[in-house]
Amino acid sequence: MKDFINLFVEQTPKTPQVDLNQYNGELILFGKSIPENAAKVYEPVLNWVSQYILNARPTTNFRINLEYFNTSSSIWLVKILKVLMQIKEPDYVVILHVYIPLEDFEDMEESGDIKDAFAPISDIVYDSLVSIGIKVYGTEDDGKIIKEKLIFI
Repeated sequence: MKDFINLFVEQTPKTPQVDLNQYNGELILFGKSIPENAAKVYEPVLNWVSQYILNARPTTNFRINLEYFNTSSSIWLVKILKVLMQIKEPDYVVILHVYIPLEDFEDMEESGDIKDAFAPISDIVYDSLVSIGIKVYGTEDDGKIIKEKLIFI
């Protein structure tokens, strides 16, 4: 465990920036995620998270700020979230931060679908000891956050 270090990978036109920090519990994916080989991008992330949960921070912020991601990326994101749910401390919290375009946020808000849109996550986290929250942000094209909503599972 002494060799466990933060993980930072620069983004490319097809892969996200990865910034995983063991000291402050900030796990950030930013950019686009349309890799030809998602395993090459996300397997190191999954391995890092598997080590992180052994000595997790009391609050872990998993920030998914991807303007676009493909199906294979979404499969890996679910795998990573499932590993985070294996934190064994019942007083700890994992907050999933999801950034979406403001128009989508407002459409979901008006129809009352924000909570419903994230209901499938409850299937992933149903047996975890750690508390789960989802914070959804409505962003402008420049990334500026205009609205936000917190959902607890």
